[in-house]
Amino acid sequence: MAGRAAIVATARHSIARGSRSFALASRLFDSVTRERAWLLYSWCRRCDDLIDGQDHGHDMRAVADPLARVAMVERLTAAALAGEAGGEAAFEALRIVAAETALPPRFAHDLVAGFRLDAEDWRPRSEDDLYRYCYHVAGAVGCMMAVVMGVAPEDRDTLDRACDLGMAFQLANIARDVAEDDRVGRCYLPLEWLAEMDIPPGEHMKPPFRARLTVLVRRLTDRAALHEASARVGAARLPPRSRWAVLAAAGIYGDIARKVAQRGGHAWNGRVSIGMAAKLARVARAGIDALGARADAPRAPALWTRPG
Repeated sequence: MAGRAAIVATARHSIARGSRSFALASRLFDSVTRERAWLLYSWCRRCDDLIDGQDHGHDMRAVADPLARVAMVERLTAAALAGEAGGEAAFEALRIVAAETALPPRFAHDLVAGFRLDAEDWRPRSEDDLYRYCYHVAGAVGCMMAVVMGVAPEDRDTLDRACDLGMAFQLANIARDVAEDDRVGRCYLPLEWLAEMDIPPGEHMKPPFRARLTVLVRRLTDRAALHEASARVGAARLPPRSRWAVLAAAGIYGDIARKVAQRGGHAWNGRVSIGMAAKLARVARAGIDALGARADAPRAPALWTRPG
């Protein structure tokens, strides 16, 4: 069985390949938190890759047995959370970080439940369905990261803010990836939204509907901005280096959503990304923002709130 150092090294390689934005932000953590963030990321990344037939989030392809893959992930995850050693590296990573941080198992199970939704070819009918999905696949990760950064599992408001950060990230991803998701037969725009705009299901990427699609995607980016603002308040309660890292990640992903909104109907002519110079500028800005972050602003009551 590989030791902790080897598992951490594998996790570091995983985040470097899977997300340059998260890898950059993770450098801002203190060394203990940084390694734990890598461990958690590597488990999340591996679960997603196993179920979606990807390689570190790239080259998604259809798989013949998605539900069987979810069942395998559920089994391996439960074993890791129970402290059973000997799994593959990513599940060993979860076992280690869960033991070191007293991670509440419900958040890991909530994430895997989100993967099951995709495996079942689920589609959101309502706006509430959309937000519930975003919680499962990203908000729950925000909650886990908050615990990794030292937030007490009983601190509901700060965990809600951490969930907000995950929600903002996922809404930005959905807005950016509308065309990419359509190519693999997925759509996360609520059916009620499509009906409201007279867009037939499955037709939203067709040229006649591009202007209407832009209206719906603007809803996603506007909502992402609200969740990002709420998350920034929670970040102010974190230790200084964690606060800096979270604000950097929030700014980088927020810029993705803002860029999608700015491009309007041209947002899907090519994949929206943020260049390294802009990311480094965000890191510098986050360092300044971290000095004056407010920790006491009330959370907007209109924001969707996680279950439990």
